[in-house]
Amino acid sequence: MISLTELHLDALSEVFNVGAGRAAASLSEIVGDEVRLSVPSVEIRKSSEIDRAVMGLDSERFGAVHQTFTGAFEAEAVLLFTEAHALEIVRDMMGSQISLEDLAEFEQEAMCELGNIILNACLSAMADMLNIPLNCSLPDYTVATVEEIFQRVGTSEEEPYLLLLHIDLAIEKRHSEGHLIFVLSSTSLRELVAQIEHFMGGI
Repeated sequence: MISLTELHLDALSEVFNVGAGRAAASLSEIVGDEVRLSVPSVEIRKSSEIDRAVMGLDSERFGAVHQTFTGAFEAEAVLLFTEAHALEIVRDMMGSQISLEDLAEFEQEAMCELGNIILNACLSAMADMLNIPLNCSLPDYTVATVEEIFQRVGTSEEEPYLLLLHIDLAIEKRHSEGHLIFVLSSTSLRELVAQIEHFMGGI
């Protein structure tokens, strides 16, 4: 198994916190209120090790924004919130006056926009700080179980690695906990580690 040292993880935390800061600034403009977005921890796991208990989530169903990206390495990114938290975030983005009945109509569009902002901010921070090219696909959104979500991603040739980021998102003093997950092959993970070591060597 490929392992990342504490220094690797600290460097990634620094990169993603820069991205989270950019995303929070963009989201603040959309909702017209302060948005705080933090990445308190980063870890690497094999996909077989991931379940709801490991991720600290007790919901059966989740809202997931999915994007693929290519460039210096290839990966798939999944932004994951519980279904209830996803609806709360949509309500905050659309305005608290909106009814629950109307929320469903806007859920896909709003969550794709949220995912696009967060994922692109994090990936642009990674591209800028590591000085590498990265390109994103358009986002898509689905509500499903963890098992269904991860059946859609990963490689068929091998068990993928998951780079797991715990996220704390606060909009209008409401906290929503989620996860940003990068699904990488062993080759892509090695390339990412090499890019991180190059970045650390230049500090």
